[in-house]
Formats: sequence, C-alpha cells, structure tokens
Amino acid sequence: MGLPDLDGWAMTPPRGPSRAATPEIAYCAKALELPVAPGHEPYLNRVLDLALDAGTFRELATFGRGFEATDEFRAVIDYFAVPDGRLPAGFAVRFRLGPGGRVAADLRRDISYGADGCLRPTPVLYSADSANPYEVAPIAPYIANLTCNPGIVYDLFLNNPEANVGRHFKDRDEVIGEIGRILGPGCDISVELDNPFEQDPGRLLEEAEHFREMLSRWRVVIKVPHTGPVGPHNVSQLLDGDRRLEDRWWEPNTADAFRGHRLALMLREHGFRVNFTLMFEPHQTGLALQARPYFINSFVRHRLIQSRRIAELLGRADGAGDDDRLAELRDYLIATDYLSPRDSRRDLGEVREIAETILELRRYAGADGSDGLDGVRHNLRLLRNANLPDTRLIVCSMQGPRNYPDIDRLLAEPEFADMSRRVVVTAEPSYLARFTSANQVISYQRRFTSAVRGA
Repeated sequence: MGLPDLDGWAMTPPRGPSRAATPEIAYCAKALELPVAPGHEPYLNRVLDLALDAGTFRELATFGRGFEATDEFRAVIDYFAVPDGRLPAGFAVRFRLGPGGRVAADLRRDISYGADGCLRPTPVLYSADSANPYEVAPIAPYIANLTCNPGIVYDLFLNNPEANVGRHFKDRDEVIGEIGRILGPGCDISVELDNPFEQDPGRLLEEAEHFREMLSRWRVVIKVPHTGPVGPHNVSQLLDGDRRLEDRWWEPNTADAFRGHRLALMLREHGFRVNFTLMFEPHQTGLALQARPYFINSFVRHRLIQSRRIAELLGRADGAGDDDRLAELRDYLIATDYLSPRDSRRDLGEVREIAETILELRRYAGADGSDGLDGVRHNLRLLRNANLPDTRLIVCSMQGPRNYPDIDRLLAEPEFADMSRRVVVTAEPSYLARFTSANQVISYQRRFTSAVRGA
C-alpha cells in the first residue's frame, strides 16, 4: 500500500478567524523518529523538518518503518551541489511508501516550486524571452522558465554588437551555458534546434543531447516548431528572392504539416520535454496535444495587430464601395501569408469572404476575442480537459500597453481560476519591466526624494 503522491509537502490549511482560536499543531517527518538508511542522512536532513499536513503525517506514522532517499533525490542534490540542509528550486518533494515500510523521499521536477520545497508566490509563472545574459540576470529570481530560438540567440544577441558588448560571447554554447549558470536549477530553459528540417533523426537527437549535457535533463526543454506547409523541398523559398512561399498555409503536404508532431514525439520517447511552439490559432491546439508536449503556446501580439488591420481594411471597403480597397486587403493578406503569391489575382469577393471568416473564427466582434485572447481562452479550456496534467500553456509574444494587462485580467476571471497554475507568461524582460511601474510611481518618488533633500 502506498501513500498518495503529494505536490510537495502539504501545509496545514489556514483557518479562518474565530472567537476561540484553536492552537495549530505543526507536523514534520522528524517527529516520527523513524530510522534513516545509512549514508542517507545528508540528503534526508533537507526534508525531515519540513511541514506536513495532518493526513500525510498519520499515513507515515501508520505505515512507515524507516526513511531513505531515492536515487533521483540523491542525483539532483549531487548534480546541483546544493548546500547542506537546503533543497534546490524547481523540485517538489514527495514521499513514496515501498516494501517493508521504507518511506522514500523523492524530488519531482516542478517549476511551481522555489527553493526548499516552498511554492512560488503565485500559481501563474513568469518566463523571459531572451538569450542576453545581461538582461536575464536582473529578472532571474522571478522567472521559472526562459525561452529562446535561433533568432533570439543569433540576431538579437550574438550578432548584435549593442547587446553582445565587445563580442564577449563567441557562440551559442557560451550564451546558453552562461544563462544556465545565472538561472540556476529552478528555471526550465527552452532551446530550439537550429534546423528542424534536418531529415536525419540521429542528427536531431545529437543536437538535443548536446543541450541536455549542457543544462541537465532536469532543466532542458527542446522547442519544436510547427512547420505547416514548409518542408525540406521548399524552405529555400523563404530565404531567396521575395522570400514568399508559393504554397498556401491551409494546403500543406500531410508529412510536412506533421513534421513537428513527429519530432516532438520522437524527442519525448528519448526522455526530452518538448515546448511545442509557433501556435497562433486555436485550431492548432487539439492536434498539438496529441504529441504530448510539456508546453503549448498562445502567440498573441501579431495576431491581434493583424485582426485589427483586416477589420480596418474591410471597413474601408464597405465605406468606399469600390474594388480598390478590397485589392488593398488582398495585398495585405498576401503580405502576411494568409494568401500566397498565387492569389495575386484572386477574386475580390472571395478575398472579402476569407477576411470575414478570419475575424469570425477569432470572435473579433465579441467579448471573447476583441482583446485578441480568444486563443488563450480556448487553449485553457482544452488543456483543462486534456489527459496531460503536467502540460502548461505559455502565453507569449506581447507588445503595447494592453497585451499584458488584458492577459493579467483574463487570468483573474473566475472561469480560469482552476487553470492559473497551468500558465506561464513570457515576454522580453524589458516588456515585463514596464509593468512594474505606473505614472504615480514618479509622482510619489518626486515627493519622497524632495522631502528627504529638504530634511
């Protein structure tokens, strides 16, 4: 008979106010005075004093005959060289009851936890989109994940002299290694393979294994992009000439469309957690979940910008009553890959229908989608009913004064109260920094600093 798995050490639930306060009893495993397996003391002294809920304590008292640390527990402590008496961030503590009443303390990867088995301050977690060690360092204590891709690594940092000052960092491995050092054990790090169109599975696994060796199996997450109609046979079209893809997004070769899904499953079978990325529309989510990812995504920035522009161009066409405005709409849909270059002469009535369908599917005229977050709401509803309890949603790609406040407000809605622990909000550190402030911060600081100078 085994004890139920616990998401960390359960604390005694707080009581509400009462006229006759009842003293609370503090429970901990050490109070059971069970023998500890020889050689396991340096590991178990990190957990035996942590608080237990009364139910767990009673279970241990009834069935426990001695304590030990699992191989996983010892491996985590040894790898991260955790100081005596401490537990690393990013792990939940669990008890497991084995043969002969041996109670094994285990550590399970869970970024909801900070150091020493304590939950992070809020169920919603934060993440940074960056490969710049200089901007990651100030935000490191407050995030549970970091995401980067080749564009972030190479364009925004390594090859950007304003960011990579003095070209101090020479290559991707130096950057990722330093970020891993800064973030420590409690933060997952999502890294993307350089060429998702590589046709040799062995090479893909070799690159993923290289990241695992750098960051450890506990921290590394491999980003796998959706590829849609893009495949090895036509990816060069995105690099040459006008860089337009001749194929329409909704007419992919089946093998190309499921390339990312196959890669995600292959990586999972080899023990990797997967961040399945480039998810822009709600219709991508159900199929993405079939690949059993650790993270799914909702990209919100450009999608909302494009919805607004499509609505504006449709409004102009209705107001003007001429084909020039619809031709302008057609050009915009081609420029943003809703249509392909093959559609340059597409019937303007069909163009109108396509644009209207886009806005209708996004519920742009209603409360569920006018803020551009219909995809986030849909993904949370799907995730709630999925058989994937450890999968989280990353809400990403934000800009402007409204994106983050609207997301913050959505996560406080009663409908999603039970899903807040499944959400990671990620953005560039400078964007998150914006929302630590407000205009009156300046006003009050003016008053306070003036008062101090006057003193």
